[in-house]
Amino acid sequence: MGSVAFDVSHLLAGGLVLVSFMMIYQDRLYSLLNVFAAQAVVLAAAVAWQAWVQDAQHLYVTAAIALLFKAMLVPWALHRIVQRLGIHREVEAAAGVVPTMLAGMGLVALSIVLMLHLTESEDPLAREDLAFALSVVLLGLLMMVTRRNAVSQVVGFMSLENGLILAATGAKGMPLVVEISVAFSVLIAMIVVGVFLFRIRERFDTVDVGALDEFRGERE
Repeated sequence: MGSVAFDVSHLLAGGLVLVSFMMIYQDRLYSLLNVFAAQAVVLAAAVAWQAWVQDAQHLYVTAAIALLFKAMLVPWALHRIVQRLGIHREVEAAAGVVPTMLAGMGLVALSIVLMLHLTESEDPLAREDLAFALSVVLLGLLMMVTRRNAVSQVVGFMSLENGLILAATGAKGMPLVVEISVAFSVLIAMIVVGVFLFRIRERFDTVDVGALDEFRGERE
């Protein structure tokens, strides 16, 4: 049974990394939001599997939070924001798809080598999840750095947070109060993001964060 638990956990965590690459590859906002919702579903499945393997009932709450907020509420809210802002164009990237994907593969390789070296004494199941979780975090950071559109940067931040959740559950879970606080933090973040995006749109008639740099240069 231990082999089955390891294989399924490995498959789900690896699937999370794969979906992260799919997010980097997307060039349209609606497609990006749909893939992010798919990533949240995979995260919920990975957390639920860890809850069963570890016999940690509170992790089922984490899986439900990920499914409800990350896979349903957050994508729906971002879809509404995109519609209200009238954004229907492609995702603006600071680098091409090929260099970004190559950089992503390098980050994944670095994450696996680093985490497997630092966690030699840990349980193999936890080691694999931590390695994949760090990969998701770094890929989320990569998306934030290489995307110029504020909405896509928000998605990158949310993807990064998905990696942190996977790391916390793989390392024998986390307290329920932390999970609930994370859910409320996501809601507050979405409210702030909505106000932020509408203000950028109202002031600059675009959500390209490059406009902020130009405005700062004019002020100086």
